[in-house]
Amino acid sequence: MSTGRWRGVPVRVRLVVSAAVLVLAYGAVVHVLQLFVPGLRPQVALPGWLAVYFASLTLWDPLAALLLAARRPAGLALGCAVLVTDAAANGYANYVLDPAGGVTPGRIGQAVITALAVALVALTPSLARWYARRVTPGR
Repeated sequence: MSTGRWRGVPVRVRLVVSAAVLVLAYGAVVHVLQLFVPGLRPQVALPGWLAVYFASLTLWDPLAALLLAARRPAGLALGCAVLVTDAAANGYANYVLDPAGGVTPGRIGQAVITALAVALVALTPSLARWYARRVTPGR
């Protein structure tokens, strides 16, 4: 992220975007593993719509990461949408469907996803200014 599209963009913006890209890439790996590795599938029996949503994140997580890294404004919108809906879906799975009480690994994970979603949504207005600026070749 130091040349081409990212030339002239402040380091703090690059760091935030890099962190978001890494979070979304990690999410993609987690959802792929949960989809294909039987021992890693969620413990709670999920309704069909929720299972389809989590499976769809195998597409949406990496797409959002790629669009963010490519400095496309759609990446900001998709990244926010993915993290916010993932936090909500995990909240439903961990607080409505899971009968366990107290703190569970799933609830900790949901809290982390929620914090990341809030952070990206809060930072999007300042990031959007850098995504809206055109990169002039040769400059």
